[in-house]
Amino acid sequence: MPHVPTLDRTRVPPDVHSICSRLRAAGHAAWIVGGCVRDMLRGETAADWDVATSALPEQLVALFPAAIPTGLAHGTLTVVLGGRHYEVTTLRGDGDYSDGRRPDSVQFVDDIVADLARRDFTVNAMAVDLQRGVLIDPFGGQRDLAARVLRAVGDPRQRFAEDGLRVLRAARFAATLEFELDPATFAAIEPNLDTYRKVAAERVREEWLKAMKAARPSRAFEIMRTSGILGVSCPELLAGVGMAQNHYHSYDVWTHAMACMDACAGDPGLRLAALLHDVGKPATRAFSEKTNDWTFYAHDKVGAEIADPILERLRFSNDERARIVQLVRHHLFHYDGWSDAAVRRWIRRVGRERVEDLCVLSTADLIAKGPVGDPAFLGSIEALREHVARVLAEGAALSRQALDVDGNVLMEALGLPPGPLIGRLLDGLLEAVIAEPALNERGALLERARALAARES
Repeated sequence: MPHVPTLDRTRVPPDVHSICSRLRAAGHAAWIVGGCVRDMLRGETAADWDVATSALPEQLVALFPAAIPTGLAHGTLTVVLGGRHYEVTTLRGDGDYSDGRRPDSVQFVDDIVADLARRDFTVNAMAVDLQRGVLIDPFGGQRDLAARVLRAVGDPRQRFAEDGLRVLRAARFAATLEFELDPATFAAIEPNLDTYRKVAAERVREEWLKAMKAARPSRAFEIMRTSGILGVSCPELLAGVGMAQNHYHSYDVWTHAMACMDACAGDPGLRLAALLHDVGKPATRAFSEKTNDWTFYAHDKVGAEIADPILERLRFSNDERARIVQLVRHHLFHYDGWSDAAVRRWIRRVGRERVEDLCVLSTADLIAKGPVGDPAFLGSIEALREHVARVLAEGAALSRQALDVDGNVLMEALGLPPGPLIGRLLDGLLEAVIAEPALNERGALLERARALAARES
């Protein structure tokens, strides 16, 4: 059994010690609880520090008058010290969860074990008394840490029925902690999918983004798939399960997407693009008698059309949606020594800010093809990076704004009124300059604009 590191109280931030000391000085008990204890026992740096205390909410307000009353009705306030936020919460027990999201009522208690009993997983249901250096672990969290098992506290069906988000947290923690999901805990997910359906889309989105920070986010999405979670949140992805591809791929559409997501070395948004990059394949799959193989023509375009409403449904911001949809739309390219003009056109089409994203995504896409993937393509991606860098360094115009004329200049020089024609002329000039950068000079541009305008008259 793997060794679980001993608790090192010196790793607790001084501000957390200070909060607990202030509580104790006022006659209240205080513990650090939850994920920070889990991470300390794993020898990792905790991202957040939470304190549980016997002090009642009104006593907390008196002790920390500058604190933010984050959720005072549930006994929580946020103490801000040195620019960091620390949640301090009164020990409590939860009442019924009629909406499957939050307790209808809470009862403040003075027993740390009763407080830990309401938490989701055993590895998150531990507390430490910093003064005495004592670990409180009534549900075997340390044992499960050592065994690398994620297990619900108490009856998993009851835990998941209380808060529908917990089934998704189970999938996410299994991935980020790289733990196996306890069989009874996994089995309790499917009977509670109706409760999961009540979870706000914003909360689902946040769990997806957190899962993307795992070394292998596919662990989370495999649990979502096999438990039924994904059928509720994103059934579009399930169409690729078991769907064979062509001789360029070793895996089915789903397995390829999972491998691409895992191989994609980037931020959560980029990994989401990897997850969705082939979502258009099931709708475009056709068998070619000519090649005796499957084809997926225009799956990039169709995939972008499918991805956009998925992201909107999950309440991604407009900027996030635009980025991910653009990556899905343009992920399919093959650089084989393009001309400078072709590189400039590609940059204009995909956007300068998306070039590196697409190179990273394409690298992951190749890796995810499995043994049949062509390793030479990795070299072509690096060659494209170098070609793009050279073209950009030359300062060629890639947008209307970079032209040596604008709409006002065209209207004055050509005697034209405002209207759609001006936009078409600017686009025509930009295409000419992309093909031949030396044309980006006012005289040459006006001469070409006159010729273009004459053709339209």
